[in-house]
Amino acid sequence: MNSASITSPAELPPLPPPAARIDNGPPQLPQAPGLWSAVGMIALYFLLQLALSVAGGFMVGLVVGLKHMGETGARIRQQVSAIMQQPDALTLMVVLTVPLAALVVMTVVRRNWPRLWTQAYPPGFGMRRPVTPAFFVIAATVGLLVPPLGGLITQWLAHGQQVTQNVAQMGQSATPAMRALLLVVVVSVGPLVEELLFRGVLLSALLRRFPTAWSVAACVLLFGLVHLPGLHFRWYALPDLMLLALALCWLRLKSGSLWPSVLAHGVNNLVAMVALFVTVAHHHT
Repeated sequence: MNSASITSPAELPPLPPPAARIDNGPPQLPQAPGLWSAVGMIALYFLLQLALSVAGGFMVGLVVGLKHMGETGARIRQQVSAIMQQPDALTLMVVLTVPLAALVVMTVVRRNWPRLWTQAYPPGFGMRRPVTPAFFVIAATVGLLVPPLGGLITQWLAHGQQVTQNVAQMGQSATPAMRALLLVVVVSVGPLVEELLFRGVLLSALLRRFPTAWSVAACVLLFGLVHLPGLHFRWYALPDLMLLALALCWLRLKSGSLWPSVLAHGVNNLVAMVALFVTVAHHHT
């Protein structure tokens, strides 16, 4: 062999730096939201409803004040209070504020964690199809069975005391047209944003820190506590809410999608509202 044809070590191209040869491994999954971020999103949703309601009341007061400029402030406040206490006015406020608050919160969640939006399992939020369409059937069944079962538990604990939510009370006194609008919001918008917040953002944040059982338990408990003000803090309504929340967590984790939970939540609310409408119709006959 001709020794002149052998390249000497000095003539070899330099090796790449060590950092370029290190295998970085599989791509890292998107990080789940922090616990405080999840709680903040839930707080933002309910605070937005409150702020929008206050803004609506202010607008009503402004219109009444301009219409009755010659009257005293006390008289104008009395008229505004009378308007805002009307059942249709209260129902309209819910119909307007809930979708607006939901739109803002869902937009914030989507922009803060875009890579988690369609990821099937936590830390993703599950905005995609479930692993099998059968979960939609299971979800509808859950939504139909939980209300009567939870109602029995509540009545047993309440010893016959009436348990109604603020939304149900408003719908009971509202006109049929307003009741229909309220039904649409309660069955569609409410379940969608609440499932995204509780079974999406919050559950993912909890699973980042705690085992599955503890995470589900915390999600179930917080879901019940958040809804207590709307039930006038009647503690015996908690088991019904927590039973529903437990079923919704199971659907979320097993289906790889948020939509079965949304469906079950919506059917649950539909059953409750239909029962309310039947009761109102019965009282009017």
